[in-house]
Amino acid sequence: MVKLAEKAGITTQYVAMIELTRQFPTPEVLERIAEALEIEAYELFSVSPSPKDSLHQLRQQILDDLDRAIGNAVDKAIDRKLKGTEAKS
Repeated sequence: MVKLAEKAGITTQYVAMIELTRQFPTPEVLERIAEALEIEAYELFSVSPSPKDSLHQLRQQILDDLDRAIGNAVDKAIDRKLKGTEAKS
């Protein structure tokens, strides 16, 4: 909370009041908070994905990474085979 307050240029007490819904930030403060968090301001209001959604995204990322790695390995193997064939010719 301290780092966020420092980055956004607001006090830790103000951040606490926002978190407790005792204070409502101005659009300018929301923009500074979003910038401090390195996100877009609208993301402050988006619903967090469920753990199931997060697991699905992780699974998809792993599958994409595996697909890319296998493709690269196959490409390298083909290149080696082609170079070996060319060397024998």
